[in-house]
Amino acid sequence: MSATKENRVLNTGAIQIVLLGLLVAGIYYSTFEWLVVKDWARDDYSHGMLMPFIVLYLLWEKKNWFFDVPAKINWQGFLILVPGLCLFWMGDLAGEYFMLYFSCWLVVMGLCWIHMGLYRIKNIWFPLCISLAMFPLPNFLNVKLTFQLRLISSKLGVAMMRLYGMSAYREGNVIDLGFTKLQVVDACSGLRYLFPMLILSILMAYFYKSRLWKKAVLVLSSIPLTIVTNAFRIALTGILSEKFGSAVVEGFFHDFEGWLIFMVTLGVLMGEMWILNRLFPEPGGADNEDQDDEEDAVPVEVEPVKSGLLQPQFLVSVVLLGLTLILSRGVEFRPAIPMVRPFAEFPMAIDGWRGAPTTMEEQFVEALDFSDYIMADYTDGKGAPIDFYVAYYENQQKGESIHSPATCLRGGGWVFKESGKALVPLGDGRVLPVSRALIQNGPYQQISYYWFPMRGRMLTNAFEMKWFNFWDALTRQRTDGALVRVIVPVGQGESAEAAEKRLQGFLRAVVPVLDEYLPK
Repeated sequence: MSATKENRVLNTGAIQIVLLGLLVAGIYYSTFEWLVVKDWARDDYSHGMLMPFIVLYLLWEKKNWFFDVPAKINWQGFLILVPGLCLFWMGDLAGEYFMLYFSCWLVVMGLCWIHMGLYRIKNIWFPLCISLAMFPLPNFLNVKLTFQLRLISSKLGVAMMRLYGMSAYREGNVIDLGFTKLQVVDACSGLRYLFPMLILSILMAYFYKSRLWKKAVLVLSSIPLTIVTNAFRIALTGILSEKFGSAVVEGFFHDFEGWLIFMVTLGVLMGEMWILNRLFPEPGGADNEDQDDEEDAVPVEVEPVKSGLLQPQFLVSVVLLGLTLILSRGVEFRPAIPMVRPFAEFPMAIDGWRGAPTTMEEQFVEALDFSDYIMADYTDGKGAPIDFYVAYYENQQKGESIHSPATCLRGGGWVFKESGKALVPLGDGRVLPVSRALIQNGPYQQISYYWFPMRGRMLTNAFEMKWFNFWDALTRQRTDGALVRVIVPVGQGESAEAAEKRLQGFLRAVVPVLDEYLPK
């Protein structure tokens, strides 16, 4: 190829990259704005801001081999690009950011496959795959994982303190030391250590010149190792707080403990690599033969791609991305649907029940971002209380959607004794499906019901809610909806069955009234 023709090909390729990049940036601009401003600002995912630089370094390391292999256009990349764009619409209309993150990754993968070919893609698979680590987990999975890690860390921490000789008692995620109480909050769950250590162990395994099974051992061992070292940090906090007071629970000492545990875990992983090499030396000094063989295997039958702005694959890619950008920016799928009546008019006297309105702190109002809400404590003629809460959203968008209360009371000493679904007869021929939970904190018990009134439907879980938000946005141009949560405490000397019967009696009185406020 002549120098002039080669420059023309390179210039055309650069134009293709810039044009496709601008289209992708236009489609996912608000998504990545949320990622940088919101998700990377969370301590559990602050490592995400380093991932783009790590990915760029890994790609730079492959640059010589990458450009030695000619590109080959491949229509099969649309098998990834098209589902990625479909996932974009599901995430955008359902208000689910994780779908949008994964959609962007699929779209970029599909574009790379289409315009570079499989031979190039398979040798940069690791940087492309590990780039997923810059995205947070889905919220429901993040909450469950945080909760379970808190309980495990609390249990192990208490066991270590008892082994040391301290008296420690655990109730939920609260550790009672007698002289003080330690609460293992979300920040102490170990999640913010687990993700960075897992990513670091994967990077170490990638550069570890050894057999695949050794790499797997290194990566898998980082999970229990991080959990154990985090439990040790909790135990150390309890031990030191007995000697030095609450200063070790927060501030510099607390942060220093976290940094020290992270470095200790890293040292253990490095020691693990040394032990594996000593106990299981590579025969003949083989160094990661599988990876070397893969990198040296340059295909000989690949024909160079004929670059041009009129390539059908490029034109189809531009059309698909362009239509997605135009429709997502130019068509309103979620117009605001106001309430029939504002909650300020909601009665405080309903069929023998008397209510007293309460207010929510401003920081929670801003975080939940609802359109209107009501919080009230209702009592019957005997003074038995029920906590009533409803939040209404005129439309649900990315970052402005209903949050499931499934995990709101987890931790703080509360333990879920029962959870599941229930059907509440309303007495007018209707049966109300609710999500039910019986929770306990020492001698205290509460029963909670919640459900989601959604455009004539009564839903009981977040997955249903997300699906119907997507479907109704497409077919009805509506995503309005509400969350209703009622809680009844089990009185002293009262059975849970009696308290639940009282709660269901309240629902038979309040649900018909609530129907007059929410749009159908």
